[in-house]
Amino acid sequence: MPKKLRKTLGSVNAPSTVALMELIGTQSKDTIREWCLDYAEKNMLPIFEKHCPGDTRPRNAINAAREFFVGNVKFLEVKHIILKECHAAARELENDPVAQAAARACGQASSIVHLLEHSLGLYFYGAAAVAYERVGLNESDETYAEIAEEVCADMTNALRAIAVENEPNPAVLRWRC
Repeated sequence: MPKKLRKTLGSVNAPSTVALMELIGTQSKDTIREWCLDYAEKNMLPIFEKHCPGDTRPRNAINAAREFFVGNVKFLEVKHIILKECHAAARELENDPVAQAAARACGQASSIVHLLEHSLGLYFYGAAAVAYERVGLNESDETYAEIAEEVCADMTNALRAIAVENEPNPAVLRWRC
């Protein structure tokens, strides 16, 4: 019997995750949104599109979120695209855990239109997408945990690169994990 895969990787209690959450909490809504959408577009979409060429649903969700933030798309429209396109793509991919995790990561990144706390979902699903893409589906939990730590460090570094030092208007976040 094949190993049962986790849909997400990483731990909310890991020091690296806590540090990422703390860093996110020091930044403005605009900075968090930019980082989240850029990271998903640069790191998650290529994984998804490699496995599902021609399927634009996760890209549509990211683009719709960007359009929402500049006032070109209404909330209900972007919500529909996220739920009925991006998350639907993920549900259809039970037989491709790599693409499924990447689609979910894009969906979480796009869902920051609703709650900035979805940015952490980008990490958990993104770690699974990267790990399963890199080493396959039958590795040890330790190997997957190491890759999740690498993804967390990469995401943290990406946010640090655009972070505003002493941000005067940090977002108010309520982590529910």
